[in-house]
Amino acid sequence: MSASQLTDSQIDRALKILKLYSCAQVTNTEPQVEREQLRQALLLITSLSESENLGICADNAQQGFTALTSYLEALGYKNTLEQDSLPNNQEPVYIKFNTKKMSYYLDDYIGKYRGVLVSCQSEDDKIVGTYGHFPLDLFSNLEN
Repeated sequence: MSASQLTDSQIDRALKILKLYSCAQVTNTEPQVEREQLRQALLLITSLSESENLGICADNAQQGFTALTSYLEALGYKNTLEQDSLPNNQEPVYIKFNTKKMSYYLDDYIGKYRGVLVSCQSEDDKIVGTYGHFPLDLFSNLEN
């Protein structure tokens, strides 16, 4: 669906769903309908932004990069991460990924939070914002 086909009501509904997760601990989104609504809301809003920054806090680098890969693929980005060159850090990590530059920053993380923040950049003030905390596995194991 193109931006011109969307109504303000559809955008407002998607933003309302995303804001339920803003600055909150990861919410249990087990009911499949709720997870699907969250996925669709995030996909809609990111489709209207020019670029996104993803902030991922995970138990280790493998878990973080697995989440990053699933989010990038879901958001329509080509996965350019070479798996064999990724760090093998077994401690908690923070990954910041910039979709405009298609690059990441990796650091140690001492916080308790685990999940994903999505920061949308746009000239439309309605779309601009940081959304989440979303589950690391929100886009994992989707049936095609």
